[in-house]
Amino acid sequence: MKRLLFICAAIALFIFNDTKAQVKLPAASPLQTIRQEFGLGNIEVAYSRPAAKGHRVFGDLVPYGKLWRTGDNAATRISFSEPVEIYGRKIDSGKYVLYTIPGEENWQVIINRGIKNIGVEGYKESEDVVSFFIEPIKTKNKTESFTIEFAEVRPETCELHLLWEKKLIVIPISTNFKDKLRRQIDAAMLTDNKPYWQAAQFYFEYDKNLSKALENTNKAIDARPKAYWMLLYKAKIQKEMGDIAGAKKSSETSMAFSKEAKNEDYIKMNEKLQKELNKRNR
Repeated sequence: MKRLLFICAAIALFIFNDTKAQVKLPAASPLQTIRQEFGLGNIEVAYSRPAAKGHRVFGDLVPYGKLWRTGDNAATRISFSEPVEIYGRKIDSGKYVLYTIPGEENWQVIINRGIKNIGVEGYKESEDVVSFFIEPIKTKNKTESFTIEFAEVRPETCELHLLWEKKLIVIPISTNFKDKLRRQIDAAMLTDNKPYWQAAQFYFEYDKNLSKALENTNKAIDARPKAYWMLLYKAKIQKEMGDIAGAKKSSETSMAFSKEAKNEDYIKMNEKLQKELNKRNR
């Protein structure tokens, strides 16, 4: 009987310990990874998100004048798949650590190579890639959990925002992909599958070479005469070149094919463009 009781107690203890081992509580500072397509590549940030929980953050939970891992747990990681510039300083593609030193008047932002560092342990100033100062912006609304996000994302520029409490740090990031894209277009033009449509968009939107944009748009339209989106694009280029009559003709052709395709969006866009062209003609 004693032996049976002992076995039962052992089984109960095993089940209790096994159940206990499987209990998972929510992370106090949950990990978040954000990824933003930018230029011809992407930027990725991995960080842990502590919460204020009623405490004063800067000057208390996060002391002023001391190196901060810009989050909780491991130091915040940031990676670039293509070279970028921050405050005019070039940063090669690769993985880095994002450190900050918060201050009442200014924050020091540091991009560092120490990706194996545990928090701020192991930090070496000699591994800094760039370091600069940013004045914090006071926000109207309070951010409870530390937040990193991308904003104002455009083809060549974007902003990385750090928000907590009522503080906002704006880190401007830029990229120059024009030379690389130009080389890709030039190489592709030597093949049988020539990218006239992509070249037209590059020369119009980025290179600002209107004659080349028009030339490539015409070649793209030759292959697809009913491509109403290309015809509207041609009209916009002609408008920029001051060829109002040509722009009206291209837009009218685009309108006819848009109606044939029953594409309401392009019908409206052509109507809007034609109103603008009529005003210019007065």
